[in-house]
Amino acid sequence: MTTDRTPLTRTELAGLLTDAAQSVSGILTAEYPTAAGRSYLHPVLGPLAAGPQVVGELNDRLEGFVAAEPRPATPAGLFTLASYASALGWLTESFAELTASVDQICTRVGIPTEPRDPAVAALDGAEQDDAFDFAFSALELVAIRTAAQAAGLTPDDYVEVLSQSLLAAARITDACMEISNGLLEDAAYVLDEATDHVWIGDGPDSLPTLVRSLLARMEAAQ
Repeated sequence: MTTDRTPLTRTELAGLLTDAAQSVSGILTAEYPTAAGRSYLHPVLGPLAAGPQVVGELNDRLEGFVAAEPRPATPAGLFTLASYASALGWLTESFAELTASVDQICTRVGIPTEPRDPAVAALDGAEQDDAFDFAFSALELVAIRTAAQAAGLTPDDYVEVLSQSLLAAARITDACMEISNGLLEDAAYVLDEATDHVWIGDGPDSLPTLVRSLLARMEAAQ
């Protein structure tokens, strides 16, 4: 069912992109309680919990934006639609990658199977101390061994899955920051610089920031 409305002003269009940017950036500050036995997942649990809700909210807003009458048809409206849709697609893809990374970590440690006996894990870790100690201070080693014991992992295994978790967190952080910044740049363009003509060409303003970023990523992957 559509809703009749007057075309959105540039201020309203820019606000749509700005609100989306704030929602995306909010993913990075989301917290989620982490049990001691799963401390290696702490870097990713906040984004993993908040991401699907943000994706759902952005999708609902996009559906409302394109379903209302009259449909976006002005250059500024189409520019906003392209930017918003690109952001949503990029964010959805990024969270699919995050979910796959977390699934790999869980498989690596045996979730949902029972963790190994902490005494066995500590014994295995003692056999690897010569290769393990050099990279950490004494205090760091104590913290790692304590966390590894709580997780039922050897210290080496714990460091491995924690590293994977930190890498996945870094990737989703980079994606969210680029998406949020791109939305803000496009919002500023819609508000301050958009004209009555659609720019088509090779210039920096020919396409929304996120569209250009996605095209650059596709070209780099070829």
